[in-house]
Amino acid sequence: MDEPAATAAPEPTPPPRIRAPRAIRKWTPAPPKSAKGVALGAIAAVVALIGLGLFSVSAVREGLASVGFEDASTDIALYGLVALLLALFVPALKGLSGASKADRLVAVDLAEARAETAAAREISRVAIGYAAAAAIVFLFGLFLVANEVAVGKTFFDLALIVETFHLVGSAFWVNVEIFMVAEALVLVWGLLIAVARLAPGKAGAPVRLIATAYVDLFRGLPAIIAIYLVGFGLPLTDLPILRDMTPTMFAILALTLTYGAYVSEVYRSGIESVHWSQTAAARSLGFSHMQTLRFVVVPQAVRRIIPPLLNDFISLQKDTALVSVIGTVDAFNQAKIIASNHFNLSSVTTVAVLFVLITIPQARLVDKLIERDQKRMRAGG
Repeated sequence: MDEPAATAAPEPTPPPRIRAPRAIRKWTPAPPKSAKGVALGAIAAVVALIGLGLFSVSAVREGLASVGFEDASTDIALYGLVALLLALFVPALKGLSGASKADRLVAVDLAEARAETAAAREISRVAIGYAAAAAIVFLFGLFLVANEVAVGKTFFDLALIVETFHLVGSAFWVNVEIFMVAEALVLVWGLLIAVARLAPGKAGAPVRLIATAYVDLFRGLPAIIAIYLVGFGLPLTDLPILRDMTPTMFAILALTLTYGAYVSEVYRSGIESVHWSQTAAARSLGFSHMQTLRFVVVPQAVRRIIPPLLNDFISLQKDTALVSVIGTVDAFNQAKIIASNHFNLSSVTTVAVLFVLITIPQARLVDKLIERDQKRMRAGG
């Protein structure tokens, strides 16, 4: 009988390797950088500002004296304004005190030291910010009184501004009429061009081509050239309707054609920003292409394009001053007439102020509308 084959003995398992424990490094947080440099810079900025203020007051007094205006109450007001600047030492010194306290706390409580350092930097930067703003005001005052108040007399002659304000103000209503009518027309015309550029399928290709050519043409054409061509060219055609139009009507037509191209691109970007699933859902419910745009896409797009629309409308309002090239007696044209008669540009400054005054409230109104819309969206409305 055969003997069973001998089985090989298993090899011994080597003992596990035991690694030596790594040395634990003790982490020590770095102390905050001292805020004394910022605090000292704030104090230096306030000192420099007071020096600039005293120099500015002296220059303003000399300038007013050169035009025969000397009044003790004016001197008191000017020096009182400089005295108010001493209040900026309060945040500057608080910043220095906070920085010194933070340096002492580094060895005691690092977290508290970081908090004190951040607070010291913040209050020191407040002093620097207000000092910089005040310095800009003083430098502007020096600019006005330079060369015996040459700048002030040229652009800010109060007597001439008051005397001619009724002429400029009445002419400014022409600008208001032009941009109000043009803005309403541009809203409609720009939307039509945007829809034409988004015409679907092969059947819409010719429409898309014409709309694209129009947008490219009027976006590349300066507004003043468009106004000139429309204002002087169309009357020469002697067509039945065009020959009876006034220069104001031609200005509205030219601005509508020009800004319609810009606004159409704003509309198109807003429409394309609406997710494709919105269109797909509407089409699956049986909506046509135009119904989908009208009831689903465009209402959502309009909410998103309010800020860029505002920018275009502000530009449109400013470009109404270009209608003077076709003889429309607007505020700018009236101001130029006054400036040529008095050899002074203060009337043009009046026009500039009027345009700024109608622009700022619109910007704030749009901000409120955007904020209200965002709150409604967050609330699920």
